[in-house]
Amino acid sequence: MRTDKIATFVRDSRRAAGLTQEEFAIRSGLGLRFVHDLEQGKKTVRLDKVNQALAMFGMEAVPGRIERETEEDQP
Repeated sequence: MRTDKIATFVRDSRRAAGLTQEEFAIRSGLGLRFVHDLEQGKKTVRLDKVNQALAMFGMEAVPGRIERETEEDQP
């Protein structure tokens, strides 16, 4: 699961909706701590809660191809 992409999506979507983290947590039924951790890209988050957050924007986490870094992409 690419938590960095999910983190960016949730944070940007929440902000676009004009919601604070606290407002988003209340409306989604998630804890404020979880919302903060999710938006910070924490690597160990519960998938059911990730999907609960994504559902607020009509999305869900689904299998996808892994993007591999090439030698040109590395510093």
